[in-house]
Amino acid sequence: MVPAPHTADSEAALDQPQEAALDQAQQAGLGDMDVEAFRRAAHATVELMADYLAGVERYPVLPQRQPGELRPLFPASPPEQPESIERILADYRTLVEPNITHWQHPGFFAYFSSSGSGPGILGEMLMATLVANAMLWRTSPVATELEEVTVDWFRQALGLPGGADGFTGFYTDTASTSSLIGLAAARQSSGRDVAAEGLVEAPRLRVYASAEAHSSIEKACMTLGLGRAGLRRIPVDDAYRMDVAALEAAIAEDRAAGLVPCAVVATLGTTGSTSVDPVDAIVAVCRREGLWLHVDAAYAGVVALIPERRGPFAGWEAADSIVINPHKWLFTPLDCSLYLTRRPDAARAAFSLVPEYLRTRDQDLPVHDFNESTPQLGRRFRALKMWFIVRYFGLEGLRSRIEAHIELAQRFAAWVDDEPDAERLAPTPFSTVCFRWRPARFSGHTAEPEVAAYLDGLNEALMARLNAGGEVFLSHTVLAGRLTLRLAVGNLRTEARHVERAWALVRELGPQLDAEREAATEAGAA
Repeated sequence: MVPAPHTADSEAALDQPQEAALDQAQQAGLGDMDVEAFRRAAHATVELMADYLAGVERYPVLPQRQPGELRPLFPASPPEQPESIERILADYRTLVEPNITHWQHPGFFAYFSSSGSGPGILGEMLMATLVANAMLWRTSPVATELEEVTVDWFRQALGLPGGADGFTGFYTDTASTSSLIGLAAARQSSGRDVAAEGLVEAPRLRVYASAEAHSSIEKACMTLGLGRAGLRRIPVDDAYRMDVAALEAAIAEDRAAGLVPCAVVATLGTTGSTSVDPVDAIVAVCRREGLWLHVDAAYAGVVALIPERRGPFAGWEAADSIVINPHKWLFTPLDCSLYLTRRPDAARAAFSLVPEYLRTRDQDLPVHDFNESTPQLGRRFRALKMWFIVRYFGLEGLRSRIEAHIELAQRFAAWVDDEPDAERLAPTPFSTVCFRWRPARFSGHTAEPEVAAYLDGLNEALMARLNAGGEVFLSHTVLAGRLTLRLAVGNLRTEARHVERAWALVRELGPQLDAEREAATEAGAA
C-alpha cells in the first residue's frame, strides 16, 4: 500500500495562507534567515522530504509533460519582494516535485539508477550547512582528512592494495571528471611536460578504448587537446569485450605511423551491455608497451565490495587509475565519483598550480591540498555523506543490498531466457539485463533486413508504451546493430514485486504491440 503523501503535521506546516508573515530578516533586509525561522522551515522541509520518499510510488516515474510545458508555470521575472518560505514550499510541492523524473522511484530501471539513501541525504544536508570548501587542508581540515580516511576505507573494502605502491585517491563530481583526470595524468606521463608546454608541434598521442567504452572517454580526449582523432576504438568480441589482439595490432600500427600510444581504457561494466573487458590481458599489453591503464568501473566497481564476486575484476589492481561512482550503485545522492590511483604524482603534475593567494606560509607539516590534482579549485565535502553511508549501512549492509539487486536481475534474465517470444542480447554479469521482444516466428530470421527493421520498431514501441504507463522506466542501447532494451536494477527502494511487474508489463504489451503492428502491416499491404 502506498503511504499517504503528506502527514497531518506537514500539511499544517505547508498549507499556510499565501500571505504568511515574512520573518524578521526578510523584513529588515539584512542578514540571514532568523535561526528560529530556519528551524521551523527546516522541520517543514524534512517532513516534505520524508513524505516524498514514503510515497514516491504515487507518481509516474516519468512526468506526463511535454517540452516547454513547465516554464510558463513559473514567473517570467524574478520577485522584487521577499516571499514566505511557506509559499515557496507550497509551490515546490505543486510545481517541482510532481514534474521531476523520479530517480527515487522503485520502478526506475533506466540508465544506471542513482538513488539517494536516507543517510546520504542527511550527510548532504549537513554538507550544505557547513559550506566546507575542501580545496585546501587549511580551508577545511576535517574535510581533507575525512576524505583520506573514507577513500582508504573503500580501497580496503574493494580488496585493492595500499602502501607505497598501492592506491590512494579522492572524490570528484562524476566519472567524466575522474576519467579526465586519469587521462590527463596519462598524458603528463607520456614523456613530455604537457601541463607546461602544451601539445603544439608534438607527435599526436593516442588513447585506446573499446567500441563499447563510455562517451566520457571521447569527451576527455576532446577536452585534453587529443581530439576525437586521438581516441582509437578497438573492436569487441561476441560478449562485447575488448579484443586484445586487435588492441595490440592497433598499437603496433600507430607506432609505425609515427603516433605515440599513451593510454588504454578498460571498462568493467560498460554502459550499453555492462560487458567486462579482459583486464588481466590488457595489463600485460600496457606493461609491455609502457602505457597508462585507466579502468572505468563507474557502474560495476562496487560489486568488488563482495569478495566472492571479484572474479571479473582480476587484474585491476595493476591499473594506474580506477574510477568508481558511489552515486550510481552505492545509494549516494548526486554527485560523488571515486578516483583511485597508484600514481598520484602524475595527476598532481598535470593540474598543480599554486598562486600566492593559495599558499599557506604558516604551515610546515605535509598535507593533501586535493585541488592540486583536479581541474577544479573549489571542492565539495563529499566525504561527509560517504562517512554517513558507510557507517549507517556497514559494509555488510552495502554488500547485501548489491547482492539482492544482482539476484533480481538474474531472475529477470532467466524469465527472458525462458520466454519463446523474447531474447537476451548480452551476458548479464551484474544487475543490468539487455533484451528485446522477439516473437518466436522470427527465430532464425532476425538478420534479414525486413525482420531486423520490424523488431527494432516493435521494441521502440514497446519501450515507449512501457514508459508512458508510469509504473516503470526503461532505457535502450544498440548492440550489434539491434535496438536493445535495458533493465538496470540498482535503486535502493526496488523490491522483487517491482521487477516482477516490469516483466508482467513486457509480456502483456509485447504480444499486444506485435499484433497491432502485424495488423497494420497487413492492412497496408492490402
